[in-house]
Amino acid sequence: MTDPSALVLIVEDEPEIADILQAYLERERLRTVRAGDGRRALDLHLSLKPDLVLLDVQMPLLDGWQVLAALRQRGDTPVIMLTALDQDIDKLTGLRIGADDYIVKPFNPAEVVARVHAVLRRSGRASRNPAPVLRVPPFQIDMENHAATVEIAGQAQRLSLTLTEFRLLVEMAQYPMRAFSRAELLEACLPEGDALERTVDSHVSKLRKKLEDLGVVGVPASVRGIGYRFRDLA
Repeated sequence: MTDPSALVLIVEDEPEIADILQAYLERERLRTVRAGDGRRALDLHLSLKPDLVLLDVQMPLLDGWQVLAALRQRGDTPVIMLTALDQDIDKLTGLRIGADDYIVKPFNPAEVVARVHAVLRRSGRASRNPAPVLRVPPFQIDMENHAATVEIAGQAQRLSLTLTEFRLLVEMAQYPMRAFSRAELLEACLPEGDALERTVDSHVSKLRKKLEDLGVVGVPASVRGIGYRFRDLA
């Protein structure tokens, strides 16, 4: 079974396609992060160390071949190429540079998810236990021990959070690009009682105030008409 904590980096400059891929992957409880150009992809790969990269070939700044070559110089992160190019030479180029799989557009998103699961299993990343520590800079969250720290000026500051505030932080940090409705957060983080959706606003406000007191602004971020996201999209 695929590790539900696996992080997939989606490198795609067409927002509509990236939205679809993100929705299908997160429905499978996989974490996602997105990059809209090749340079951003390499930066995110270096900082977040994803378990798999979905990589479009025709990208701004650096194309998919350049990104793939750079990733292979760094290590063996599994890479699935996404491209409208369906010539055999393109497939061979991707496989020669080191791609683990190759999917031609237009594609069925469900097939992409199935390929992601298959590559994760083959790479051995599907069988590892979920990491008890979630790292989403500047946060480090120990989910097993219900402890969270935030790095301020190079120093780790311990957060004093209620159980509900901790649950909210974890839920959104696991999917930092996703917008959560109040109903979703209520179900995930306050399952014991009959709380109203506006109760979520109160807990989020208190969590945000504690972070602002430490100098962390905009976490969690409000999403108009929906609810909240871990932080504003860059």
